[in-house]
Amino acid sequence: MQTDNRLLDDLSRIATGALGALQGVKGEVEQAFRQRLERALTDMELVSREEFEAVKAMAEAAREENIRLAERLAALESKQNAGFADPA
Repeated sequence: MQTDNRLLDDLSRIATGALGALQGVKGEVEQAFRQRLERALTDMELVSREEFEAVKAMAEAAREENIRLAERLAALESKQNAGFADPA
């Protein structure tokens, strides 16, 4: 019976050691993956959220100005066409 307990203790120590080693490997793999992902994202030259929002606001302002100018042009063209209307 004493032999069985020693065997189980040894197996328990081996399993605990293997588990600790696997956790260490897992941490190293995760760290390496994070580093590669960060490097890949840096190489992609992605814009920041602030830069994106600034360009988006500029595009919206330009679109609104384009609409105002189109309406103004239409009004001027209709006024000009009314001046050339045939009095007949």
